[in-house]
Amino acid sequence: MGAQAQTYERDALLIVDVQNDFCPGGALAVAGGDAVIPAINRLARAFRHVILTQDWHPQGHVSFASSHAGSRPFETIDVAYGRQTLWPDHCVQGSDGADFHPRLSAPNAELILRKGFRREIDSYSAFFENDRETPTGLAGYLRDRGLSRLFLAGLALDFCVRFSAEDAVRLGFEAVVVEDACRAIDRDNSLAETRASLGARQVAWIASDAIPGC
Repeated sequence: MGAQAQTYERDALLIVDVQNDFCPGGALAVAGGDAVIPAINRLARAFRHVILTQDWHPQGHVSFASSHAGSRPFETIDVAYGRQTLWPDHCVQGSDGADFHPRLSAPNAELILRKGFRREIDSYSAFFENDRETPTGLAGYLRDRGLSRLFLAGLALDFCVRFSAEDAVRLGFEAVVVEDACRAIDRDNSLAETRASLGARQVAWIASDAIPGC
């Protein structure tokens, strides 16, 4: 992408899962997760259309290692829809860990999309559950609003940001990852795989200071 990216009425900022449990001290903390907040707050002021996602799991969710006897966090198991990484219990509905980080500021956000609320299926992407078939409704929302380019920021780059960007392109939207406004878990080469996958799909990368108003 060029040195600067002018934003337009058809653009939206997608802020992915900037929640307490994904920030330092949380149940599934991403290293430096809270460091993205200043850049995201600037982005949120620069975009007219802002959408937030929020991981919102019930107790006993299928993605929790504690839901599977003898399993440990970060193991991978087979479930009905395929392979599933197991995580520590996180972003449980109504808990402090599920709340947005208190320093996150996006007062003009138009939509909060909760995902992962079905007990038997996980959801990384803002567009689909992990069966890759069950939609969240985000695609229809964007199309009905005439929004066709999505700038993505948040946590974690190599999971929920990655899957959201991939699905955006698959559904015919343009996708741009704001690199300094993301942080990765980076387990088992997941960050390198993310870069390769997004590059193959022609997802653009940009720094937040290349966006006017940031």
